[in-house]
Amino acid sequence: MKGKRLFDAITEVDDELVDEARTVKLKKRIKPWRIWGIVAACLVLVLGIGQLTSIWQVIFSGRGSGGGTEPIMDVIYPKALAFEDTDGAWEVRDENPVDEAFEAAIKDFAYKTSVRIFENRGDNINYSPLSLYYALALAASGAEGDTQRELLSLLGVADGETLSIQSGNLYRLLYTDNEIGKLKIANSLWLDDDMNGEPIEFKKSFVKNAAENFYASSHSVDFADADTTEKAMTKWVFDNTNGTLNPSFEFDRDQILSIINTIYFYDQWIDRFNKDKTAFDVFHLSNGDEVKTEFMNQTFGSAGFARGDGFTRSSLGLKNAGRMIFILPDEGITPYDLLSSPEQMREAFEGGEEFYGEVVWKVPKFKFGTSLKLLDVIRDLGVNSAFERDADFSGIADHMAFITDIRQDTHISIDEDGVEASAFTQIDYCGAALPEDRAEMILDRPFIYGITSQNGALLFVGVCENPAK
Repeated sequence: MKGKRLFDAITEVDDELVDEARTVKLKKRIKPWRIWGIVAACLVLVLGIGQLTSIWQVIFSGRGSGGGTEPIMDVIYPKALAFEDTDGAWEVRDENPVDEAFEAAIKDFAYKTSVRIFENRGDNINYSPLSLYYALALAASGAEGDTQRELLSLLGVADGETLSIQSGNLYRLLYTDNEIGKLKIANSLWLDDDMNGEPIEFKKSFVKNAAENFYASSHSVDFADADTTEKAMTKWVFDNTNGTLNPSFEFDRDQILSIINTIYFYDQWIDRFNKDKTAFDVFHLSNGDEVKTEFMNQTFGSAGFARGDGFTRSSLGLKNAGRMIFILPDEGITPYDLLSSPEQMREAFEGGEEFYGEVVWKVPKFKFGTSLKLLDVIRDLGVNSAFERDADFSGIADHMAFITDIRQDTHISIDEDGVEASAFTQIDYCGAALPEDRAEMILDRPFIYGITSQNGALLFVGVCENPAK
């Protein structure tokens, strides 16, 4: 009878949802020659609910995949549009309006969390604000009382219904899967309806909302059977990040629910770098040492850039309408000087005086991963109730639950062909305005980068301290 109560509870939903909820075959792995640069983020929230102790963890580490269980409920992802289907893209935008206030909330969240995460760092770091946002938003959809109010305050949204609807609209707007690039946000619920012989009943409204607005599939597991459950969850993450992440999991003995969020995406530069111009040169480290690494070289006769107090900023366009932003601190300025506060970070990414003219690029090829522990970051930003024994996650189930750990792993790689990007089919480039000035984006010392979607959402942000590491 294991899982029967859970199956009955979840499948007692509207016929419209049931029509959408069926197992979907994963698409074939993209051939190696099609994978240009890889940026993947995986955020795993493991929410355990028990009588005395509970655990909510975000866990990442590298390990092989394998094993698996069949999903109780799966979801059909939005229709993939061809790269040239601009009419379809506009239709998706019209049908899924994203409020400016919600876009601003996501951007504010990115700046607030990034500043805390980057504080006192001195090595390569890559962070996905969007992955953390979606994971916390899904959790907030099952919170009530003070726990929900604190989470909503951090997420910058007034109520849970607005958060769910806007998250769903943004999801459909960003979703991309075409011959040029891919952006896929995946969520899943891993549910155990029995804790030490005590039946657990999950709220149908939570599961239904998770499927409709967060595209979260539901899976029945037995957390007491750690090996089987770990293999199933690892395989799900492996598949949904195109094999770039292989997390291992540890489970609490009273755990009954895991929420997993992953992001995988890639894209090509609008103007690829000529591999014949790639050459080794010196990169100057912050401690005064030097390393030899490969630099990609390119010059645009007419492009946009900005100069601000302590920095020069420019960006490279990606074919699905995203951009990769590069911020080069002035000599004597560190990346962390420009990331010292949300206001200073916003100035670096959005401020300065805009110019248009020749831009000389010298960009190091780099590839690295980052593991981050984020619980203290969330605490410092005003979320306290969720970590206490009296936390209110009664929107998920009528059992005690509280957060004990949050961690995130990411991976980034760029080369002459491209990097991961965002979702929207539009290829535009600089026009023919008269040059006003000249900028040299000679990234031969530590610099800041960001990857944005077509609507400006900051999907990834990082600091490259040592591209040869």
